[in-house]
Amino acid sequence: MARDDATPPLLTQTRRHFFRECAIGLGALALTDLFNDGQTFAAPTINPMAPKRPHHPPKAKSVIFLFMAGGPSQLEMWDYKPKLQEYNGQPIPRSFIENKRFAFMSTFAKEPPKLLAAKRTFRRAGRQGTWISDLLPHTAEIVDELAIIRTMATDVFNHGPAKVFMNTGSAIFGRPSMGAWITYGIGSESSDLPGFVVLQSGPRGPRGGASNWSNGFLPSTYQGVPFRTSGEPILNLTSPKGITPERQRQVLDALRDLNGVRLADTGDAEIATRIAAYEMAYRMQTSAPELIDISRESPKTLEMYGAKPGQVSFANNCLLARRLVERGVRFVQLYHTDWDHHGSGADTLEEGLPARCREIDRPCAALIRDLRQRGLLDQTLVIWGGEFGRTPMGEVRERTGRNHHIDAFTMWLAGGGVRPGISIGETDEFGFGPVTDRVHVHDLHATILHLLGLDHTKLTFRFQGRDFRLTDVKGEIVHRLLA
Repeated sequence: MARDDATPPLLTQTRRHFFRECAIGLGALALTDLFNDGQTFAAPTINPMAPKRPHHPPKAKSVIFLFMAGGPSQLEMWDYKPKLQEYNGQPIPRSFIENKRFAFMSTFAKEPPKLLAAKRTFRRAGRQGTWISDLLPHTAEIVDELAIIRTMATDVFNHGPAKVFMNTGSAIFGRPSMGAWITYGIGSESSDLPGFVVLQSGPRGPRGGASNWSNGFLPSTYQGVPFRTSGEPILNLTSPKGITPERQRQVLDALRDLNGVRLADTGDAEIATRIAAYEMAYRMQTSAPELIDISRESPKTLEMYGAKPGQVSFANNCLLARRLVERGVRFVQLYHTDWDHHGSGADTLEEGLPARCREIDRPCAALIRDLRQRGLLDQTLVIWGGEFGRTPMGEVRERTGRNHHIDAFTMWLAGGGVRPGISIGETDEFGFGPVTDRVHVHDLHATILHLLGLDHTKLTFRFQGRDFRLTDVKGEIVHRLLA
């Protein structure tokens, strides 16, 4: 009887066949690469997440997207409108809302929607005198690092589809997310962590769930991998009791060999994904627990973020995001929920919004400072924002709130080739719509891809008979954002 650590003759023969076929396959890939000027993004390889050559020299190497799920109110935080104070309680002129649709039309049908003043104090901050509210004192201290867009626009006013639209460029569920498109286009520089990681905080997950970080019709290796920030980082990552590392390695080698034979026969990218996933999971048994152990950070760093080891919080996730990009992860997305402040229960502008701002203000500022002092900000693109904004009109509910608004809301970017200390776009006197420099979600996506060295018109994938892309058939680079 053969020893447990001996290689069975069948597997020896399988490995020889596998490596012979790989040699032929790699030659074919090299020839294909030559004829396609290096843009063989969809070609199946043994490591589909290996770094790939971009279309042009990139400014950014990685992305951290701080997603405020629910629609934060730009009028209480970023877009200072003195006219709302002057006309508070008066009906908004019909010309503003004619032929417009809102998420909760019934609350506006009870009576003509009335303008609602922001009950916050705004002050100027930074060298450019940027207006920012008292809800964001820590962010005000790093405002010179930010490029603020006050005229963001989207197409969808309900949470689930709007989140999916912001993340995938389409309101149709099942399309690839931005993180999937980016890792498909340029791979990842991390060998022992996923290229696209998702971190969550808040009382519930974002509406739309995994559709927000889906690979869609791209190979499944490019989907976002949700990490837990306490306990086991990924469920079922550790080996069962009684399985030694040597025995586990034997099993993985056998699976790799058998999958490799099938890959050589079919060229199916999903088989390459399967091989890479098994190997990544094996390496993550060591790398993932080390990653989430933020107790190794200095007390000064923990204090700067307001992070506490062992807890689930936005502060901890911001610190983990820095640790992830340090280790070469390409795209990190943080979802922080409960920004939907209509004026019912605790979801109000008086209580709910200040509470959410206290949770994110300090960690966001700490993340920018930490990346800067470690020499990472210039190569890391940080994005902050939600799926839409809020109306200048209040809603008729128990307390004070605002409806969903798609015509003008605020997002900011920092680092990674972005021009710091600027504001783009102006809204009208009530903050209802853009007066200058409207920036659509497709424009934002085109600009993000450009900063990563990708031409949004060339990053395509053929599915159901046509070429798809993140920006659909639209999108213009916002050149004013570029450093």
